[in-house]
Amino acid sequence: MGGFAESVRERVRAARAAVEAARAADDAYALAVAEDELDDALRIAHGIGIDSDRGAGDASQEASE
Repeated sequence: MGGFAESVRERVRAARAAVEAARAADDAYALAVAEDELDDALRIAHGIGIDSDRGAGDASQEASE
């Protein structure tokens, strides 16, 4: 599941970056959309047991778990 886990983690990272960018731009609509995406990405990650904060270098270790 290493490749899939890393793609889920990348989705979480991208959503977090979008949240930060929307905050920096003081864009309430973009922030709401980005937060919804982050919530969804985190829900998926947690639902299938992926640690969304784990680094990319740990993907091979997770594949053997």
